[in-house]
Amino acid sequence: MPSQTDLFSLAGAAIFVIGLYGLLVRPHFLHKVLALNIMAVAIFLLLGAIARRVPDQAPDALPHAMVLTGIVVSVAATAYSLALIKRIFTDTGAVSFEDEVSDE
Repeated sequence: MPSQTDLFSLAGAAIFVIGLYGLLVRPHFLHKVLALNIMAVAIFLLLGAIARRVPDQAPDALPHAMVLTGIVVSVAATAYSLALIKRIFTDTGAVSFEDEVSDE
C-alpha cells in the first residue's frame, strides 16, 4: 500500500503535468497565468509531501517556510502578470498569442 508521501507526490506530479499542458496548449494570456498558478500549487503540494514527520523528531520547518514564501511570490507574480496582460490589451487589443496586432 502506498504511503501518504507517495500519494501526495503522485498527485503533485499529475497536477504539474496538467498545468504544463495548459501552459503549452492554450494561447490566451489569462489561461497561461492560470496554468502557471496550477503548476505552483503542484510544487507546493510536492514540498508539503517531502516534509515528513518522524514521531521522535521535530518536523522540518524548511519546506513549510518555502511553501509560505512561494505563495507570497506566486501572488505577486500573478498580480504583475495580470497588470502586464491589461497593458498589452490596452496597447494592442491582443488577448492571446494568436491575435494579430493592429497597425493603429
